[in-house]
Amino acid sequence: MTTDKRISPLELSAAEMREAVDLAMEEIVAHIDSLPEQPSFDTEGGEELARSLVEDPPEEGRPYPELLELLFGRLVHKTFNAAGPGYLAYIPGGGLFQSAIADLIADSVNRYVGVWAAAPGLVQLETNVIRWFCRMVGYPEEALGILTSGGSLANFTAVVTARRQLLPDDFLRGTLYASDQIHHSVAKAAMLAGFPAENLRLVASDDRRRIRMDLLAERITEDRASGHTPFLIVGSAGTVNTGTVDDLPALDELARREGLWLHLDGAYGGFFALTKRGRRTLAGLERADSITLDPHKGLFLPYGTGCLLVRDRAALERAHHIEADYMPRMQEDADLVDFCELSPELSRDFRGLRVWLPLKMHGLGAFRAALDEKLDLARWAAAELGKIDQIEIVAEPELSIVAFRWSPPDLPDEEVDRLNRELLERTNARRRVYLTATRLDGRFVIRICVLSFRTHRDRMEAALTDIRAALAELRG
Repeated sequence: MTTDKRISPLELSAAEMREAVDLAMEEIVAHIDSLPEQPSFDTEGGEELARSLVEDPPEEGRPYPELLELLFGRLVHKTFNAAGPGYLAYIPGGGLFQSAIADLIADSVNRYVGVWAAAPGLVQLETNVIRWFCRMVGYPEEALGILTSGGSLANFTAVVTARRQLLPDDFLRGTLYASDQIHHSVAKAAMLAGFPAENLRLVASDDRRRIRMDLLAERITEDRASGHTPFLIVGSAGTVNTGTVDDLPALDELARREGLWLHLDGAYGGFFALTKRGRRTLAGLERADSITLDPHKGLFLPYGTGCLLVRDRAALERAHHIEADYMPRMQEDADLVDFCELSPELSRDFRGLRVWLPLKMHGLGAFRAALDEKLDLARWAAAELGKIDQIEIVAEPELSIVAFRWSPPDLPDEEVDRLNRELLERTNARRRVYLTATRLDGRFVIRICVLSFRTHRDRMEAALTDIRAALAELRG
C-alpha cells in the first residue's frame, strides 16, 4: 500500500500529472489537426466574449476539464489563426509543436539558466544555439548574443549597447538614423533608451524603398555640424511593409567611415540567409555590429522567441555588467557564458530549449528547404497577380512579401483606396486566407506575407482564387 507523500495541495501525483497532460494533448492534437479547416480568422463577438470573462480572483478552484473546455471550446478559436496555413498577414509565427514539447520540459524541470554555474549543460545548449546563429550570418567566433522575447526587446538591447559603447553618460545629443520604412520598435527602443523622439532621424527611402544613402550621409554631416553626436544607424534586412533589404554594404561603409554602430533589423528577413537566394539578397549582413533575428518568424517557432547577435561580445558585456554582493561573478572563462551578464534579464526562462530541440530533431536542412519554398511561393503569387487586369505589383518580392493594389484608371486616389479596402475585406471574408494592408507612398496597398511552414502551393492558389472572386464581385 502506497502512502501519499504530498504536503502541498498544489502538488499533483504522478497519475494526476499524466492525466492532466493526456487531457490537454487530446485538445491540442485535435486543434492542430483541424488547423487547415479552421477559418483564417474569427474574432466576431470578441468584445462581448472578453467582457464576459471579467471576474474576481477565485478563492476556490474549478475542475481542470472545465477549464480546458473554456480554453478550447470558447477562447482559442476566437482569434487570428496565426498558426494556420492561410495566415498571410503581418509576419506569421509558425508555432512548431516540437518547441511546445521543449517548453513543457523546460518549465517542468524549472532550472535556472541565467548563470552558467547553475546549469552548465543546459546553458551550453543555449550557447550552442546562439553560436549556430552567429555562424549562419557569417559572424566571427568571438561574436555572441542572447535570446529574447522578440525583435522589439532585441532592438532595444542593441540601441542600449550602442549607446553605452559610443556615447558618454550624458548622451542626449546622440542621434540615431533609420529609413522611413523601419519597424516602429526602433522608435520605441530609442524612446525607452532615453532619447527624445526627435533624436531618431527617419531618412526617406528610394523607389525600391531602401534608405537613401545620399540623404543619410547629408543628415549625419549636418548633425555633426550642429553639435549632435551621430552614433547609430539601423538598417533593414527585410522590412515589414515589403520585405525590402537596404544596401547593407553601403551602410557598413558609411558606418565605418563615420565611426557609427551599424545595427540591422533582420527580425523578419534574417533567417533567409540560410538559403542561397537569401544570402545573395542579404549580402553584407555579416558586417553589422549587431543583428536582430526572430526565430518565431523565420524558424517557425512559437511567439516569444527573438534573438540579438553582437559581433563584439565584450560590448554586450560592458553594456549590461553590474555587480551585487549577493551575485558575485562566478567564473571568468571566455568559453562559458553567464547570460545575465549579456542581457537586461536576471530571471528568465530556459527559452534556448525551444530552439535547440527542433533544430536537433530536424537539422538546418529542413528549415532551409521550408524557407526556399516560401521564396518560391511569394514569387509565384506575384507572377499570378501580375496576370490580373489592373492589378499593380507595388513591391516585387525580395524575400517572401509581395505588395499589390487594384488600380482602375481614371479614378481619384481616395476612391482607389476605398476599392482596395473593399477588395481586402471581401477576400478575407471567405476566411480561407487572411491578408493585411499598409500604406506605401501615401497609397493603400494589400500585402501577402508567406512565412508559415504550413503554407504550401494549395493555400496560395486558394488566396489567388479568392482575390479574383472578390475582384469579380466589385467589378460587377
